[in-house]
Amino acid sequence: MLGIKSTIRQNKTYIQLCFGQKRHITKKSNLLERYKITSNVFRKPKTGYPYFETATSIKTIAMNRSLIKSMTLIALGKSLVSCAPKEQEVKQPNIIFIMSDDHAYQAISAYGHGLNQTPNIDRIANEGAIFSRATVTNSISAPSRAVLLTGKHSFVNGKVDNVQPFNWDQDNFTKLLQANGYETAMIGKIHMDGKPQGFDYSMVLPGQGKYYNPDFIKNGEKPEVIEGYVTEIITDLALDWMKNKRNPNKPFCLLYHHKAPHREWLPAEKYYKEYTKMTFPKPETLYDDYEGRGTAAKTAEMNIAKEMTWIGDIKIYPETAEEFGIDTPWGRRLFDLNIGRMNEEQRAAWDSVYRPIDEDFKKLFPTMSEKDIMDYRYQRYMQDYLATIASVDDGVGQVLDFLDEAGLAENTIVIYTSDQGFYLGEHGWFDKRFMYEESFRMPLLMRYPKEIKAGTKIDDLVQNLDFAPTFLDYTNTETPQEIQGESFRDLVAGKIDKWRDAVYYTYYEYPSVHMVKRHYGVATKRYKLMHFYYDIDEWEMYDLETDPMEMRNIYDDESYADVRKDLHKRLDELRTYYGDSDENDQKYLNEYLEALKPKKEN
Repeated sequence: MLGIKSTIRQNKTYIQLCFGQKRHITKKSNLLERYKITSNVFRKPKTGYPYFETATSIKTIAMNRSLIKSMTLIALGKSLVSCAPKEQEVKQPNIIFIMSDDHAYQAISAYGHGLNQTPNIDRIANEGAIFSRATVTNSISAPSRAVLLTGKHSFVNGKVDNVQPFNWDQDNFTKLLQANGYETAMIGKIHMDGKPQGFDYSMVLPGQGKYYNPDFIKNGEKPEVIEGYVTEIITDLALDWMKNKRNPNKPFCLLYHHKAPHREWLPAEKYYKEYTKMTFPKPETLYDDYEGRGTAAKTAEMNIAKEMTWIGDIKIYPETAEEFGIDTPWGRRLFDLNIGRMNEEQRAAWDSVYRPIDEDFKKLFPTMSEKDIMDYRYQRYMQDYLATIASVDDGVGQVLDFLDEAGLAENTIVIYTSDQGFYLGEHGWFDKRFMYEESFRMPLLMRYPKEIKAGTKIDDLVQNLDFAPTFLDYTNTETPQEIQGESFRDLVAGKIDKWRDAVYYTYYEYPSVHMVKRHYGVATKRYKLMHFYYDIDEWEMYDLETDPMEMRNIYDDESYADVRKDLHKRLDELRTYYGDSDENDQKYLNEYLEALKPKKEN
């Protein structure tokens, strides 16, 4: 037999044979069950982290390299019939990773909150899996995307906030897929400067991008304007790449990333005509006074009634805002940047709907109380926010339909997620950043018919840190040691029933817009511990079982003294395990404050 070489990887046992191909021989869990050993034999845990256990782990048995090789040869003898495996056994899956921007899990109907309907996104869950406790490591746009690509925490990949640059020269999972024979593409929003690396084709929005007639940068070249609505354009570009531009003889990985529903929520014509007539249920904590929380919640600047702009967010016309003394330079600038991009036909359609809203506002505003302002702004927020999501859902449906028509659905992994969660009026807020549930949790739905049973529900603590190693696992691509996440392939397939018991979180961008203070913390399924630092030194702790809306900080409640002690211990362990420290916090604070200083003119 030609060139047999065994390799034991993180989640699979493979045989390198014949013409350098890697063929899957047997699952690690099968070997564990047969020989009663733990995963530690296959991968040495990083110091300080109590690794998740497999369902079949019984006890650790010391095992040397020769025994591992013997086991591999046994598996080889039982499994191989020739050096020419069938095509279906070696065919690598395609990947379509769909990410929207600021899409709250509350605004996906599969999660059951009743705000809106997303039948196409729901289809991914119905035909695959839905995750109820998927979370981010840093709830803000560009840092979240850097974690997705690298599989490393923000303080390791260097992109801790929206100010610091991202180093594209470091490894990311698409570079590794390219080296393993994949064709890769990035289409839509990435929100990081520089030409995206790891992609054979890229067509990305500069910065945040615009909703109408947006600029796109193709393969790092000069921006060009594409006329139309951004969500529809991104979907069309993604479909065109899959149909006409990729090599059909290679597996592909497509990052199909939407701008929507990012602020300032400009919907497509067919949906703003529909959604501006709707009324939406209010969250229970819309009028939260932040009693029972610390300084951070009380001083954040993302209250719908107080911090949204009348012109930019609520779409009141500048002249009306000026008439009532509620205009701001920032609001006017947003109006010019957004509405000002529309062509004559788009502007006429927009005015036919938003002018009458403006006229009604003129009649209502003089007698509005503070509560009336909150209620009015909340409804206008939901109308436009949810309308932008309707277009995203349409695009997801088009992509799923294409996969069916092209015969690709069975062998394509489809994931839908967002770069983080978002507040839809909970605690009176919009935006994200905090480690509180609505911004900490991200939606995650996943379909892969070959391995994931329809209707699967996962309640374990998965993070965006885990995307990179999961994709590498599915594609039989070696996972570099520096990647900090874990593959959830076996978890979602139902092959293991124990997983990590806690996740780690950091947030850095302060002082800044919305004024959410710097903090880090640990979360388990039931409890959460956060430390707010820099210009305050405060701890918060929550029991999600008795207080799911996080209304009462129990840090000083002595009935939770043992829990508090355990959480502090777990937090220290995770900071050590991932390589974080007070020195890191100070380093990134100094770099941030330095970057905010006005630049001296030469």
